[in-house]
Amino acid sequence: MHSVAILVLDRVVPFDMAAPQQTFAWTHMPDGRPAYRVRLCAETPQVRADGGFTLSIDRGLEALTEADTIIVPGCSPEAAPPSARVLAALRQAAEAGTRIASVCVGAFVLAEAGLLDGLRATTHWLAAGELARRFPRVEVEPDVLYVDNGQILTSAGAAAALDLSLHMIRRDLGSAVAANIARMSVMPLEREGGQAQFIVHEHPPVPRGSALEPLLEWIEDNLAHEVTLSALAERAGMSERTFSRRFREQTGTTPLQWLLRARVRRAQYLLENTDHSVERIARQAGFGSPTAFRERFRKVVGTTPYAYRTAFHGKANAPAARSQAAGAVPGRAGTDEMSGDVSRPASARSPRPRPLPRTAPW
Repeated sequence: MHSVAILVLDRVVPFDMAAPQQTFAWTHMPDGRPAYRVRLCAETPQVRADGGFTLSIDRGLEALTEADTIIVPGCSPEAAPPSARVLAALRQAAEAGTRIASVCVGAFVLAEAGLLDGLRATTHWLAAGELARRFPRVEVEPDVLYVDNGQILTSAGAAAALDLSLHMIRRDLGSAVAANIARMSVMPLEREGGQAQFIVHEHPPVPRGSALEPLLEWIEDNLAHEVTLSALAERAGMSERTFSRRFREQTGTTPLQWLLRARVRRAQYLLENTDHSVERIARQAGFGSPTAFRERFRKVVGTTPYAYRTAFHGKANAPAARSQAAGAVPGRAGTDEMSGDVSRPASARSPRPRPLPRTAPW
């Protein structure tokens, strides 16, 4: 029987630990036999969990040497750093060929052990920048739900633990077994889109009092109108070349990319809060056509407008969109030159970008 050891560290996030524990424990072979033996293990018998309670763990780090798969759940920001013993045990397991996976910010533990050096990896999108900064030898991919490097795997935020667990089960036992446990978990075997659809895309910060601040507000108010580089430069009282340079200096991006991101954010807001058709939303957000809108939306958000609305709409149904939004066609997402997106007048400006939480959600 395949042995799975879940390494419980200080201030472990209960969901990160329980999701793979239950998923693997529920998995059975077609003849009814359990497919996995799942054990929790820890460095000490008592481990504080995030949420104010303590877990009693009856197996120590020796369980890692017996495991075929090790899973490292995420821990809260207040957690103590992993000890030298824990890191050494993970390295020893990796050297022995054990499969090792992390959930959410558990990727930081694998990175600390050196197991992600030179590999692709992911983590919760809010922590992806910090992972890349602290561990420059890791190729961080913030837009995906999980990354499978063969022996070493990483997953995104808490719910992605289910995606990763189902992926490993399918890899071990085939699609039929994995599909059965997906049904028991009330989960699709594969979720459409990646982590990108859950990311709050902030505009690049602009210093208070910047000369660009009123111009960016004007753009927000006029997203549905034709907006060209020359018009923006004229409004700013600069040549196009000077304006482009100053814009990049103050925002870190080009006028076109800022405009397209603003239009996608407007579209997200309308998909979440209205029953308008995709064609109408394309006009309100300033895209030249529904096709251009679908292509750009999928490129930025990682899923189709219809799938995004299904996941995030505030009401139970969005009937006006159901027949309109199916079948986005992946492809080239427009030109890199500022062009005239001609459309009808805008509705009221969508709200300012939602601020990031003061504390991380893991």
